[in-house]
Amino acid sequence: MIADDNLLVREGITSLLRRAEVDVAAESGCADDLLRDVAHHTPDVAIVDIRMPPDQSDEGIRAAQEIRLRHPRVGIVILSQHVDLGTATRVLAESAAGLGYLLKDRVTDLDDFVATLRHVAAGGSALDPQVVSGLLAGFRDKDVLSALTAREREVLQLVAEGRSNRGIADRLGMSERGVQKHVTAIFGKLAVPSGEDDNRRILAVLAYLRP
Repeated sequence: MIADDNLLVREGITSLLRRAEVDVAAESGCADDLLRDVAHHTPDVAIVDIRMPPDQSDEGIRAAQEIRLRHPRVGIVILSQHVDLGTATRVLAESAAGLGYLLKDRVTDLDDFVATLRHVAAGGSALDPQVVSGLLAGFRDKDVLSALTAREREVLQLVAEGRSNRGIADRLGMSERGVQKHVTAIFGKLAVPSGEDDNRRILAVLAYLRP
């Protein structure tokens, strides 16, 4: 499902996804149509712009929140022209599971984009590095930050970007075992309760971002 008030953007994304053999169930130009189409098709994931008619404010986000309430199994990928930290904090405060936030001009590889859609549809999270950097910059003076080492902060930022332990290890030139040790230490310092590892990673990010 694709929701964007710009016809060229909608049809461009649709064309690219169909080229990658991804089924596009419907295209929506406004929030009301998006909600109706999701109810009718129940897609695996909906790609949603933040600003949509009639007011061009946060209609897309409000529709996305409504979808998550009515259809919790539908993944949401926010595809925006710019970083809106208020929006990112607002949606992450509810749950990062099944949520992606990407910038339009940074989607340059079709295979990566499709992989991100599948990851979010499966319940994962994916945040653009610029979104993560902006969020973390706003909380650098938090007391909790002083409990984390410089390396742990690097690891946590990469966790927030949705990278696996292998991906973090490759990025930082470490072993996967070393990354896991840092992740475990982060869980302890942020008092993240035990549970499935994916959920603990999300909780760690949320604990870090909350004011």
